[in-house]
Order: sequence, then C-alpha cells, then structure tokens
Amino acid sequence: SSFGLICTVQVGDVVVMLGSSAILPCHIITNDRLSQITWQRTIKGKAPDDVFLIIQPTIGLKYRNEKDFRFEFIGNFNDKNGTLKFSNVTLKDEGSYSCIFSLFPSETQSRNSQLVILEGNEEVPLATCTAAASKPKAEVRWIKGSLEGKVREELKETQHANGTTTTWSTLLGKPGREMNGQLVKCVISSEATKEEILET
Repeated sequence: SSFGLICTVQVGDVVVMLGSSAILPCHIITNDRLSQITWQRTIKGKAPDDVFLIIQPTIGLKYRNEKDFRFEFIGNFNDKNGTLKFSNVTLKDEGSYSCIFSLFPSETQSRNSQLVILEGNEEVPLATCTAAASKPKAEVRWIKGSLEGKVREELKETQHANGTTTTWSTLLGKPGREMNGQLVKCVISSEATKEEILET
C-alpha cells in the first residue's frame, strides 16, 4: 500500500511529511584528503548558517551547541559521505541544510539541500484492498484497530462479462504521525472461499 503526494520538487529539495524522517544527502567524489565535514543550516528562529554539527574521522559526529539526537550520521567518512538521517521533523526544522567538506590541498566544497515539510491536511488514499474477479462477489471490510474513527472506507466495484465482480476498498485519511507503523487488516469474504485476512 502506498499513497502519493503531488508537489513540485526542485533538485536538492528533500520533501517529507511532518513527524517523519528525512535523509539529508552529502557526498562528493574527490581524491583530496578530507579532514572534516561541517553541517550548517539556515532555519527559522536561528542565526543564518548555524553550524550545528561536525563529523571528524576518529570521533564521528560531534554536536556544536545543543545536542539534537534526532540527527544520525549514516554516511561513511572514508567514502567522503556525510549523509544524515533526521528523525521526527517539525515545522521549525524547515529550511536550508548544507554540508561542507574541508579538503586538502583544494578548497572546501559544499552540498546544499532544501528541507520542505508537508502537513497532512489533505485526505489521501492510505491503502487499497482488492478482491479480484470473484463469483459471487466478495465482501471487503477493514479492521482498523487504532485508526478507527480517523479513516474512512470507499468501495468501488466492477462487473465483468463472465459474471465475476472485482471489488476495491480504499482507506482514506489525513496522514498524521500517529498513523505511522499502525496495523490495519483487510478482510475479504465470499460464499465461494473462506475468509482471507491481509495485514498492512
């Protein structure tokens, strides 16, 4: 199951839903010697070009001012890769993120990403369950668990020339972080076959 978000994305944009994780890419290919990778950001409520963490070969990740443990170094210093995973993003985190490579003998090089946070105010299809070509037609229902009351079902069916029916049931809702990782079950039942339960 998946849901699509349509928005215009420029190269260098990292677009994520509020409360989810972002990957901030940072990688160069060079034969120069790398001494350190510096990450800086320009976000609301902070001085511009705020250096917030440094990655060094022996120590790894080092916080500059306040420790924000939502950042995880998932790159590899020897591969000249300073990529960060940034968990649980908030609207305050939106802005520009740059990683700067301190190289020898050449100059520094930098890579810039724009972090764009989307809020889930639009209702989108979260999951679809299909009972294909059954006769008599199958019934499709959902066991919504903790999402009960937060999502709604939409049913569509198509009758085929051979007398069978395909039934689709879609769960729609506004994506929110409380939905992340929650389990829903689709139950397909018909007179012809025993009940089938699919989890997503």
